[in-house]
Amino acid sequence: MIDGEQLKRNILNDMRVELSEEFDRNFERKAFFTDKWKPRAYKYPKGSLLMVTGTMRRSIKTEVRGDGVRFSSAVPYAAIHNEGGSGTKSVRQHTRTSKKGKPYTVKAHTRKFNMPKRQFVGDGKRTQEIIKGIIEDNLADFNGQLTKFIRK
Repeated sequence: MIDGEQLKRNILNDMRVELSEEFDRNFERKAFFTDKWKPRAYKYPKGSLLMVTGTMRRSIKTEVRGDGVRFSSAVPYAAIHNEGGSGTKSVRQHTRTSKKGKPYTVKAHTRKFNMPKRQFVGDGKRTQEIIKGIIEDNLADFNGQLTKFIRK
């Protein structure tokens, strides 16, 4: 027989698994469920939007913590992509080749940027629907087990 604590653990673990899968699919959808991401400002020949190498997608970690599920990433640029915002980026000194084939040095500098929100993890209408479904399924299983226990 399942107890209340086990029910809670089951719900949180199911949330961890199902939301992880759905948030991962957002990279394939190029959207936060049905909210499409804003396209790039320019064409980039390497990879899909937010998936040039796949590092950020693979970096999303999930854990059950206390009474909730926590999503995190060790990749420093994941938050700015997920939430949007502005900031500065440091560019170090490097060498380039001009169109005429002559090398030149680019001095170290900083560059300002505005990043549009391209959410892939978080709360929203669809997230709440998934959580509600998980809770309802687990409660139905719990009630089924409780009914069997009472009939014995």
